Amino acid sequence: MPKKIKNPTRIEATGNKPKIIDEFIGRVNSSTEQISIAKMKSPAGWQEPGQTPEFDEYTIVLNGMLRVETKDKTYDVNAGEAIITYKGEWIRYSTPNAEGAEYIAVCVPAFSPETVNRDD
Repeated sequence: MPKKIKNPTRIEATGNKPKIIDEFIGRVNSSTEQISIAKMKSPAGWQEPGQTPEFDEYTIVLNGMLRVETKDKTYDVNAGEAIITYKGEWIRYSTPNAEGAEYIAVCVPAFSPETVNRDD
């Protein structure tokens, strides 16, 4: 039977500035462990610690630009573009531009604070 999601759950974000995470599907809002789908809105100058997650992340940028750093390369992902990051690889997300960014993040399996493995 289908499960309608009426509202997302606002989740507290990590980083140097407040960022909005609205989880529609995932461990918190729908008790779904297989996948999480969230809408993110991060301000200009936001940056979070690096991480080595235990999930793949599929990100579509709706507005602005999301910077994704790996150990080898930095990617600037603009509105209308997407990026896939893979479990076990170190990454760091930020929004250095004046407009910040709005994007959709899909994690497989679902995101959890225990499996993101943030840097100290």
